[in-house]
Amino acid sequence: MTNNEIAAKGQEYVLNNYGRFPIAPVKGKGSYLWDANGKQYLDFVGGIAVCILGHCHDELIRVLQEQSRQLWHVSNLYWIKPQVDLAEKLINNSGLGKVFFCNSGAEANEAAIKLARKYFYRRKEEQRNEIIVFNDSFHGRTLGTLAATGQEKYRLGFAPLPAGFRYADFNNLPSVEQLINENTCAIMVEPVQGEGGIKPAEPNFLRGLRKICDREGILLICDEVQSGMGRTGKLFAYQTYGVLPDIVTMAKGLGGGMPIGTMIASDKAASGFAPGDHACTFGGNPLSTAVGNQVMDIVTGEGFLDRVNDLGKYLVGALQGIKDSRIINIRGRGLMLGIEFDSDIKELVNICMQKGLLVLGAGNRVLRLVPPLNINETEINQAVNIIKEALKDW
Repeated sequence: MTNNEIAAKGQEYVLNNYGRFPIAPVKGKGSYLWDANGKQYLDFVGGIAVCILGHCHDELIRVLQEQSRQLWHVSNLYWIKPQVDLAEKLINNSGLGKVFFCNSGAEANEAAIKLARKYFYRRKEEQRNEIIVFNDSFHGRTLGTLAATGQEKYRLGFAPLPAGFRYADFNNLPSVEQLINENTCAIMVEPVQGEGGIKPAEPNFLRGLRKICDREGILLICDEVQSGMGRTGKLFAYQTYGVLPDIVTMAKGLGGGMPIGTMIASDKAASGFAPGDHACTFGGNPLSTAVGNQVMDIVTGEGFLDRVNDLGKYLVGALQGIKDSRIINIRGRGLMLGIEFDSDIKELVNICMQKGLLVLGAGNRVLRLVPPLNINETEINQAVNIIKEALKDW
């Protein structure tokens, strides 16, 4: 089937809730994808920061095949060895205490919201149920995580949403201080806002949030669904700031393409949950956690994150060599970068795709670049050259 044939069939049978590009990828290897028409693309989307080791990584294929011959699913009624092994690795590398497994970032953030509230409920402080979140944030598509998301365009049409969220301005500590009251139980923040435009937290801002939480006896939740798993050059972006949250959520890159999410909590915060308080049927299943273990081993291996930092600097340097008056700013951390333009970049994304580079937006004016973490300089040069050529036609 061709791209057009697959698209026509999809339009007939698949719910129309995505704005899809007119291609149908059917094969991937490393940093490249091929569509149903046989056209090759350099992939700087990676399933939206998911395929952090590229497509069809040989080691991940090997682990997946081995596990698929042993056990797929038993549920969390029982102990699952690869899940326990992955939890150990996450704890040893995060500085926290306990892990909950689920399937996605939205589920991980739902778990964090519930844990923060249940923690204070168990302390007989049930009035503490409000969470401070931030304008331009994005935490997921469930009703709870939509309510926590500080972008009206995502919430429109889904009222009434769950209550208990108050919105401060990102990188603005006074706006947070104004919202603190006797009902506050937590502050929830992305160390690097993703959908909000690839905006890193300023060091004094994230450190200031930690100080506020310590002073008020409330919990700090870091949403690392997009920025985690080495994307910013550290395993977790909060490690860049020298800050330890009480709860951190992660998904996307943890499975290298397999669906998996996790909430990691300090022992203190984790005490908020008891058996029966929260669950996930498929969370931490043998297949996803077996692959997650291998992803963790690769990303935490000697020199890998140093290489991510070096590649991030190399990509920024190459992008800075693009001389175009429409570029306002290049920002981000590691290999989570955004190019801000002075106008809507939707057509630029399309032109890049036509020329063989897959990129996406983060908001209307920011071109988001989230390539595999094991990309090389040759592929970076290829991507930057395509962007240069695309700008000529934009």
